[in-house]
Amino acid sequence: MTQKQEWFKEWFDTKYYHILYQDRNDDEAHLFMRNLLSHLQLKHQSKILDLPCGKGRHSVFLNSLGYDVIGADLSENSINYANQFTNDTLHFEVHDMRNPFSIKFDAIFNLFTSFGYFDEKTNIKVLQNLKKGLKKNGVLVIDFMNVTYVKKHLVTKETIIKSNIEFNITKSIVDDFIVKEIRFTADNKEHYYTERVRFLTLKMLKNYIKQANLSLKDIFGTYSLTEFDNENSSRLILILE
Repeated sequence: MTQKQEWFKEWFDTKYYHILYQDRNDDEAHLFMRNLLSHLQLKHQSKILDLPCGKGRHSVFLNSLGYDVIGADLSENSINYANQFTNDTLHFEVHDMRNPFSIKFDAIFNLFTSFGYFDEKTNIKVLQNLKKGLKKNGVLVIDFMNVTYVKKHLVTKETIIKSNIEFNITKSIVDDFIVKEIRFTADNKEHYYTERVRFLTLKMLKNYIKQANLSLKDIFGTYSLTEFDNENSSRLILILE
């Protein structure tokens, strides 16, 4: 892949990424995890992979509920930060989702639109890797955006100020990708980063799932696990096995 296509390697490893997204809603995330665990009826001490895990906020919460968790992420800086939370049943490691895992899990969580970064072949390979990482009767959760909703509500330009940094953001749909361009000045330097996530409809994802030899158990449209509505649901949450 080209450097442009591998935007996530550099951007996710910067301190500015975490500054921009520092106010993510933990209460909403915790509610989602509780709803998900209740729906899946995962027994305590089940082994869960949180991939990618960022700085580990979901991994830590899942572990606090009694699960054996591995958080994995491509960003070395994020994993270095998360390592402070390590205990006997919570571990972190640097891992690229394009590579398979050597151990198997009762559940794998791919949360908050952490899928669709690659071309079709590689996206399917990622799903195949995740499937290989599941124990018998294991479950995979893909929490993706509903691209139909996103397209309808796309904010093309906005300015967000965080930690005295003015982030100028533009969003567009280009060549089957939802593209977010982020420009700002910090530490006496002009910065420019992009986020590119493939515009994947439910129909396209179902095709990926079929090719990865996974089966679709449930579809939800919100973190409260309400029914998916293609026009009005902001999320597209897939439960696979």
